[in-house]
Amino acid sequence: MKVYGYGKQYLDLSDYLAVLKTLKSDFLTCGPKVKEFEQAICDYTGAKYCVAVSSATAALHLTMLAIGISKGDEVITSPITFLASANCVLYAGGTVKFADIEPETANIDPHEIEKRLKVDKGRTKAIIPVHFAGQSCNMEKIRSLTQKHNLFVIEDAAHAIGSEYKGSKVGSCKYSDMTVFSFHPVKTITTGEGGAITTNNEELYRKLLHLRSHGMYRTQNWEYEMRELGYNYRLTDIQAALGISQLQKLDKFKKRRREIVNFYNENLGLPHLVEKDFSNACFHLYVTLVDNREEFYLKARERGLNLQVHYIPVHTQPYYKNLGFKEGDFPNSEAYYKKCISLPLYPGLKNSDLHEIVKRIKAII
Repeated sequence: MKVYGYGKQYLDLSDYLAVLKTLKSDFLTCGPKVKEFEQAICDYTGAKYCVAVSSATAALHLTMLAIGISKGDEVITSPITFLASANCVLYAGGTVKFADIEPETANIDPHEIEKRLKVDKGRTKAIIPVHFAGQSCNMEKIRSLTQKHNLFVIEDAAHAIGSEYKGSKVGSCKYSDMTVFSFHPVKTITTGEGGAITTNNEELYRKLLHLRSHGMYRTQNWEYEMRELGYNYRLTDIQAALGISQLQKLDKFKKRRREIVNFYNENLGLPHLVEKDFSNACFHLYVTLVDNREEFYLKARERGLNLQVHYIPVHTQPYYKNLGFKEGDFPNSEAYYKKCISLPLYPGLKNSDLHEIVKRIKAII
């Protein structure tokens, strides 16, 4: 019996050759491929600047440092996300706050952000909207809120490279100060591990470059100065070479991912997240909503479907409960979590695979 996971990288000969060529070159890291990859991301998204880093978690951390998050600053994000979206605030010494989600998209609800801002007494400094499953949040509404309160916006687009919002590429930073991407193997394109930050703000760009590499500033000849505390969050040329090759296939990946989403929508008949009119998503996840989720999950495994749950609400994690959060704080997120489960979605799935997956799921329901 063929086994299917929820996500998987897609690599072909062009990827192998790109990596091999770099392995045989003079530079394995700190060389020209990183710059080339950054420019390719700028060309694709329309952003002015890009900084490639070792992971999306590193990218989120650097965005917090670049905007000066520190003790006393609050940052609002979604409870339905991977831990890093909230943890990055704590890394910088700030305080995490959450705003509940829209039940139909699992994206952060702008109205809930506004409620949070009304009680924060001016402590909020930034918003991190998470483009869940690849669909953009309603960035126009979020941007209008942040402009009103003079806040930074950092888009967590770990799921959303290739997606569009109102005709603009996610990552263009049309409605934000910075956007973060992930290149983990289960994401739409991969560099093994890796991430990137796009921005149109030159000052933020310069800060990110230095923070990525130990806080060092080159002066002359061999000399350098460490002017602030930075990190070793660099991406290698080997990874960048793979990223360049993968990026060239992104539109093809997006087309196939949307075909798979449409196939599930038409053939399963299960409740699922919906795509808003303003969206043209490169879907990272296909989330369906089922009753008796644990039973569904176990029966799926018996049939060779290794599904996943995205995500356990961050505020219900033990660490965050110790910070004062509790179950019941964000009812939409908690209700979503009780039913959500992610089905296989990756470009390597053939039509015959999709028919087989649907057949196995229908045997469960």
